[in-house]
Amino acid sequence: MSGLDFYSRIKLINYIRSLTAAGKTYTAGDRAFENDKYMQPTLEEDPLLFSVDEEEVDEIPESADERVKELEAKLRDLTMQFQEYKSAVSDNFAKQLEEKSASVESKAKEEKKEEPRDDDTHYFNSYAGNDIHEIMLKDAVRTDAYRDFIYGNKDLFKDKVVLDVGCGTGILSMFCAKAGAKKVIAVDNSAVINKARANIFENKLDHIITCVHGKIEEITLPVKQVDIIVSEWMGYCLLYEAMLNSVLYARDKYLAPNGLMVPSECKILLAAVHDPEYMNDYVNYWDDVYGFQMTAMKDKIRDDVIITHLPGETMVSEPKAFIHLPLHTVKVEDLVFTKPFEIQINKDIDSLDGFVVYFDNYFATSRDQVIAEDARAETWKDNNGGVSFTTAPGAIRTHWQQGYMLVEVGKNKALKAGEVIKGEITYRERAENSRELEIEISWKGDSEAEKQLWTMR
Repeated sequence: MSGLDFYSRIKLINYIRSLTAAGKTYTAGDRAFENDKYMQPTLEEDPLLFSVDEEEVDEIPESADERVKELEAKLRDLTMQFQEYKSAVSDNFAKQLEEKSASVESKAKEEKKEEPRDDDTHYFNSYAGNDIHEIMLKDAVRTDAYRDFIYGNKDLFKDKVVLDVGCGTGILSMFCAKAGAKKVIAVDNSAVINKARANIFENKLDHIITCVHGKIEEITLPVKQVDIIVSEWMGYCLLYEAMLNSVLYARDKYLAPNGLMVPSECKILLAAVHDPEYMNDYVNYWDDVYGFQMTAMKDKIRDDVIITHLPGETMVSEPKAFIHLPLHTVKVEDLVFTKPFEIQINKDIDSLDGFVVYFDNYFATSRDQVIAEDARAETWKDNNGGVSFTTAPGAIRTHWQQGYMLVEVGKNKALKAGEVIKGEITYRERAENSRELEIEISWKGDSEAEKQLWTMR
């Protein structure tokens, strides 16, 4: 290494080490080692780096004292140079790390920008297994309502072309086929369509029912129009999962001018809740768990919509419908809304624990039939063969149950019988996922105005 300065000798050592690691040998005259990247040690704690200046001592001092002084000076110089070397390596490494991090971040942003957002995969996959379909089929309120309407109005279905949007196991399609439909097209984007096809074949209805796999927005049906659209599209609090958007797309594209939507109308209702039992069992419970406080478990418990079935007596106001959705005319843009409400407290309560949201469904035999503003599904009677069902607290439990929204501490004030709560309720899609839902309520009783947002993920 004669004729090389300190840093060049460091680079040469690291270069030769890298060649050896790669199974190569150094050739005299090779100057590739002059690249600054070889300031980075190839071998951790390389002893050769610490003795890099030893061969430079050509003359031996005459006296021992001079030799010691010479060595001490040499050591100080070597120590200083090595510290400079380590600092340079550290700076170079930090620079490389920063550049790599910036490159990775830039690449990640680019990939994120290129990939379209996917709100659907998880949604459709969740309907691929048996469990969810078993739950829905065993929900007698739900399934009986469809069956009773279809079988009780066979004249409406005889020789008709029917579209079943989101057919699942194919149960509604088979109801329609048994009721006399000429042709039924069963559409589902989940893998359950394969089981639906097998179910239909097993029940010898494949000559009437045609299964189509795909999103209704992306496929082409084997017919230009249909006479009836039947679909069980309802989610928690009615609009969770946003499946109604697809049903309305199918209506606008395929339903004949005088065609029938089944069901034909839905209402979403709101009531005030006082439920000390629920609060003690599920909220205050965390204040004393075997003698220990677990307050952290209550974190965000009042931020999310809780899906549960409440006893009827927990409602401390008469439920009021805040929106009506006539399925023959409602538009997709109507599904994001802010609506006023007014409810009256019917007994003294020491705290407003929350609000409950649920829905009523109506199956009318004519698209022109109007459901009265004050109609309640549990008491609605129709001489024309219409059917209805409710998901209300205290009614027969459905798999939808109700959406229970706990009021934040400080907003859960005591109320007197006769007090009126006025406000607005907003339904909107979550920005992060269009299949998910946000519900916001602003309200005012005899005290100051309050406002709170709940999320359904």
